[in-house]
Amino acid sequence: MTNAEPPKPKNDFIREIVAEDTRTGKWDGRVVTRFPPEPNGYLHIGHASSICLNFGIAGDFGGVCHLRFDDTNPVREEDEYVQAIKEDVRWLGFDWGDNEYYASDYFDQLYEWAKQLIRDGKAYVDDQSPEEIRKTRGTLKEPGRESPFRNRSADENLDLLERMKTGEFPDGSKVLRAKIDMTSPNLNLRDPVLYRILHAKHHRTGGKWCIYPMYDFAHGQSDSIEKVTHSICTLEFEDHRPLYDWLCDALGIYHPQQIEFARRNTTHTITSKRKLLALVEENHVDGWDDPRMPTISGMRRRGYTAEAVRNFCERIGIAKRGNAVELALLEHCVREHLNKVAPRRMAVLRPLKVTITNWPKGEVVHVEAVNNPEDESAGKRMIPFSGTLWIERDDFMENPPKKFFRLAPGREVRLRYGYFITCNEVVRNDAGEIVELLCTYDPETKGGNSPDGRKVKATLHWVSAEHAVETEVRLYKTLFTIENPNKTPENEDWRDFLNPESLEVLAPCYAEPDLRDANPGDRVQFERLGYFCVDTKDSRPGAPVFNRSVTLRDEWAKLQKQG
Repeated sequence: MTNAEPPKPKNDFIREIVAEDTRTGKWDGRVVTRFPPEPNGYLHIGHASSICLNFGIAGDFGGVCHLRFDDTNPVREEDEYVQAIKEDVRWLGFDWGDNEYYASDYFDQLYEWAKQLIRDGKAYVDDQSPEEIRKTRGTLKEPGRESPFRNRSADENLDLLERMKTGEFPDGSKVLRAKIDMTSPNLNLRDPVLYRILHAKHHRTGGKWCIYPMYDFAHGQSDSIEKVTHSICTLEFEDHRPLYDWLCDALGIYHPQQIEFARRNTTHTITSKRKLLALVEENHVDGWDDPRMPTISGMRRRGYTAEAVRNFCERIGIAKRGNAVELALLEHCVREHLNKVAPRRMAVLRPLKVTITNWPKGEVVHVEAVNNPEDESAGKRMIPFSGTLWIERDDFMENPPKKFFRLAPGREVRLRYGYFITCNEVVRNDAGEIVELLCTYDPETKGGNSPDGRKVKATLHWVSAEHAVETEVRLYKTLFTIENPNKTPENEDWRDFLNPESLEVLAPCYAEPDLRDANPGDRVQFERLGYFCVDTKDSRPGAPVFNRSVTLRDEWAKLQKQG
């Protein structure tokens, strides 16, 4: 395997490292990566990038990628999150096979390693409170101060650790700390905490433990147990790498290589799990899978495709320096894929009634329509056309400005796939609002073409009122009004920048009759209106609810032209 020609790396520095390691046989030709989420929330777009990177590298180099849950904090972790994470990874198109692991599987081994560090004089039990530990840790400019309990004997420390384990002491009363260097310029090496007391039930181990390892202690050792070769982390773990290395070396165990890359934040989006949880718990959104959320489950419910999300992650790539990626690029990737695969249908979101006065009473004809001009194999469909229709209210103006070419009194327009119609009269209700248009049609223009060659300047979409399915449609805008809600102005709360217009619910709306039987998750392009998905939570048989995934307007293409 080490003599095999390594695959050509994609254009990123991590794949170049892995390719070189494969070429030189550094890990005996093995490539083992891992995606290690903490099950304390739902995955978001940032996690999607990490998933694609770790599983992608394993796939590129004939290796394996583990799915490991770093479940070391029972206070915040739930099995609900575990199941949601697995669903998201599968949806993105990746399979971990038999390589599903949990840090909690290693609690016994981690505890034995903690005792080893104590016996070797490299760890001790500290009775200082969390506040005292913070105060004595020092700053970037000042060294820390050693704990008065730092020089306890190994026997005393082992006894205290065992009593911590059996539940003798209350939360926060004692911790186990590594004994490294309180004067180190790297604060992570100033006797970091390895274990803390938490009298909390764990979602997998139940009440067996009341002390739990810190993430920094469990993470590297879990990598070691699983024989990971390349432990790929985001850049905030760069300062933790010396501790990762120190622990592996101090224990004398298999030592993976940690490599960091920069997060790619998306504009108008937050990815802090703490803030996302606040959005859910404070009812600013309808759960973790609200289509406005940057979670993978939210994007799936909104109608994004896994192919589009993977393409987005590949396009933004990875780098050593962070930057913000325009949300418009993600929407462009979604639009690009849906344009190829989404069938076309017509729907009216803000309906205005049209009555064709010269239409034969009770007659229904069917007109032929293309299902997807990008995919000839998608075929065609027949749409019912009758004497009473719905059109978009915005497609009519009683006193139109000069450049308004759609329907107006005395003006002729084309109905998509249907006929030419001319507006003759406006009907108002008692409040003076326009509620109906009386029009005539030209029976010679079926299919939207005029035999005498006359031209019209506008083509409108429509649905037959008699046959339409009534539905609800939800339109979305960005959840935040500012480009970077992760950095709000001083003394202002990030919640102050929630967009009150992020959701608009329209009802009743009307769509082509065959959408009555649309299945939850089905995607479609409503002509002239955008791409939509049948909501997976609120739709009912015969009563679909549609979420708009993206508009037809491509803001990314516009930004590229401007750039």
